[in-house]
Amino acid sequence: MSKHLNAIVIGSGVAGIATAVRLAIQGFEVTVYENNNYPGGKLSELNLNGFHFDAGPSLFVEPKNIEELFQAADENIDEYFTYSPVDVACKYFYEDGVELTAAANIEKFAEELSQKIGEDANGVREYFKRSSKLYNNIGSTFLNHSIQKRRSLFKSNISKAIGSLRRKYLFDTMNEINTSSFTKPHTVQLFNRYATYTGSDPYKAPGMLCLLSHLEYNEGTFYPEGGMISITNALFKLAEKKGVKFYFNTQVQRIIYNGGKVKGVVINHQNIYADVVVSNIDVVTSYKYLLNDEIKATKLLKKERSSSAIVFYWGINKIFSQLHLHNIFFSKNYKEEFDSIFKHKRLYNDPTVYINITSKYEADKAPSGKENWFVMVNTPANYGQDWNKLKQECKANVISKLNRILQTDIESLIEAGETLDPVSLETQTGAYQGAIYGASSNTKKNAFLRHPNFSKRISGLYFVGGTVHPGGGIPLCLRSAKIVSELVAEDVKHFKH
Repeated sequence: MSKHLNAIVIGSGVAGIATAVRLAIQGFEVTVYENNNYPGGKLSELNLNGFHFDAGPSLFVEPKNIEELFQAADENIDEYFTYSPVDVACKYFYEDGVELTAAANIEKFAEELSQKIGEDANGVREYFKRSSKLYNNIGSTFLNHSIQKRRSLFKSNISKAIGSLRRKYLFDTMNEINTSSFTKPHTVQLFNRYATYTGSDPYKAPGMLCLLSHLEYNEGTFYPEGGMISITNALFKLAEKKGVKFYFNTQVQRIIYNGGKVKGVVINHQNIYADVVVSNIDVVTSYKYLLNDEIKATKLLKKERSSSAIVFYWGINKIFSQLHLHNIFFSKNYKEEFDSIFKHKRLYNDPTVYINITSKYEADKAPSGKENWFVMVNTPANYGQDWNKLKQECKANVISKLNRILQTDIESLIEAGETLDPVSLETQTGAYQGAIYGASSNTKKNAFLRHPNFSKRISGLYFVGGTVHPGGGIPLCLRSAKIVSELVAEDVKHFKH
């Protein structure tokens, strides 16, 4: 490759930084422009009065994706990043008093479900065997290749993968699969929650999404030393080591293209030229504001938006021994909750509450005798609701639920706090309407045919991150970066200098 090829990456989320690293390895001179004054996008941090919070994603699975990136860069990952397995994948609390400790070990988890609620342990084991087969035979094919590129289809053996797919995983919903797989409603609700990993509704999303539980149990759940922010820090350090240049507090105003070929970007009303441009911001935002393509943006918005979230960052003046790193407090009626979010576009009055407490693994994340609670509730995307009012209602509902289940007065224990809502999420990360994953996966088309990682009409323009193929979450964002780098490597020979 010519040493003079330049690449611009817009946005420094996990996928953007990983793409920058991979392009630098290929010989590009890479520049990253970031609107914020810090890297990481949603994967950032927050510090409040001695309490340290991971501000965004809190679950770390499939470390092989980040390990592969460091191997490609010929760097020892241990010098940048370390992690350890988590013994308890999640602690679950139900309104009827049932508490389940989901051990990361499948045998222990199956026995827990059997002893606590009478679930068929063999059925649980078989479910994980099927999810493993589904992931390895089907999921990996879709997740590792740009399925909308003809040449990728030949490489990926996609026809073989589709041929091995049982029809029910395409035509039945996630809830229908889980209802037929388990005997107890507690178990069905537990496994239905994995639809939220794509910002989707388990009563609409295809059964194929059942493979998501495979990652936590068949492959394991992990904790990165230093918290999730250590992933961002490691990638950023690696990128700088590979010569990537970062410019923060720098907003890209427009992507320049002419004659079907990308030319660069506009920053501060000045043209910055490049052979390759990669957008690591929401694909709708990219079309609407950077490409001035209102028609395409409107077309993309016809796909149902994914869920958003309200997050409370609470410094808690107590240690809760019954809680773990990951905790779920379920709503009493899951179907009503998802109908409220996706059908009625409003908050549910009995929300499912997720609490992440990293001080369980690293005590210095909170002052002595205290805990750092990342408290998240799924919400609809921003359609103009009164979020100031909704945040207050949500807080009251969350505290009421936690008081009821934990038998304590939570509000009196909150000594530091901050809140994130769909509006601030859009402002900080460019997530259009605050939809965390862009489009939901509530239809087969949305689930399997997300926006491709390349522009079909502008050569040299690529898209990476959670709103495009293969989807959201750290593992898929890292895979997205690899897909883009492979597309660029194939396309570069056709570039004209």
